[in-house]
Amino acid sequence: MQRQGSIGGSAAIRIRVTGGVLLVAHLAFVAWLTLRPLDVPWVMPANLRPFDGIRADLALGRPEAARRIGERLALLAPLGVLLPLVGGRLGVSRLGSLARTVAAGTLLSLGIELLQTGVPGQVVDVDSLLLNPLGVALAHLAVVPAGRSWLRRRNEHRAPAAVPREESFQGRTPTIPRVGIAPWSDALPPSSP
Repeated sequence: MQRQGSIGGSAAIRIRVTGGVLLVAHLAFVAWLTLRPLDVPWVMPANLRPFDGIRADLALGRPEAARRIGERLALLAPLGVLLPLVGGRLGVSRLGSLARTVAAGTLLSLGIELLQTGVPGQVVDVDSLLLNPLGVALAHLAVVPAGRSWLRRRNEHRAPAAVPREESFQGRTPTIPRVGIAPWSDALPPSSP
């Protein structure tokens, strides 16, 4: 059974499966990148104050700051496109889709930061909890609304012509006429005198 507002047909299944494979591959890459132990002689302390890491990056100069902040924005940004792609729904609210996708990105970022507390050589940074979901939101806003509107227009142009009523019995569920409710006198047990 197809959900209301979802993409129909075998092309939709291929798109959703491809999105799922890409999502799993991206999550495996993120896990490898962020949760592998690093053999380093010295590790900076964890950054638990919001915006301190961003300020420190900006103090390094424009190219280095852009690289470091861009890395944190880009780490989970593909989720902004892959999560709605796997969902496969076209007729959803833009704000609701954005909120669900950013919430999933935020929870994933929080999970990564919590898991990094036990990984040698990895440093917890609260600014990643701000920048990772921002990257997810930016990617979502840049791609998903335009992609959904393109798919809706494409589906409208490919909609099949209406099938005449006489020829449309194939695949229909047979109906049974309703049976009326029995009168109360037939439903109640006989009363004793």
